[in-house]
Amino acid sequence: MELPKILESKAKIRFQDCDPFNHLNNAAYFNYLINAREDHVIKNYDLDIYKHGKETGKSWVVSTHQIAYLKPAVLMETVTIESQLINYTDKKLFVEIRMFNEEKTILKAVMWSSFTYFNLLKLSSANHSEDLLHLFEQAKLAVKEISFEERVKSLRFQKV
Repeated sequence: MELPKILESKAKIRFQDCDPFNHLNNAAYFNYLINAREDHVIKNYDLDIYKHGKETGKSWVVSTHQIAYLKPAVLMETVTIESQLINYTDKKLFVEIRMFNEEKTILKAVMWSSFTYFNLLKLSSANHSEDLLHLFEQAKLAVKEISFEERVKSLRFQKV
């Protein structure tokens, strides 16, 4: 069975995460996007990163985030969040996460994140196991754009 490559869920923007303008606070986007990705991989790939960390002593740590805020997400709005693995190496994952309005007609934010596989006992980066590399190969959906700026520009003008 082929694994889904673009994963999706919905979230409601909550009061405690908003600024005085009732917009989602810039820093809160990270929580919504990363929490959605964690839920996506558990539900679609049966990969619970916390369970994996306990069992193997290895997990992923954030290396970088790049985010573009395109339209505000507002108080009590339901948003749709999509994520996909866009690339990987022996030690890293590269993920794109997009936030839309509920109907996916308005792109609100795009984030590229890189995660380094990390040995929690040795406190150093680690190589992914063969089974993880196999999963990543099945889950990967590359994008044609090379830079984050090119990708954001492409997505802004793309009909969803």
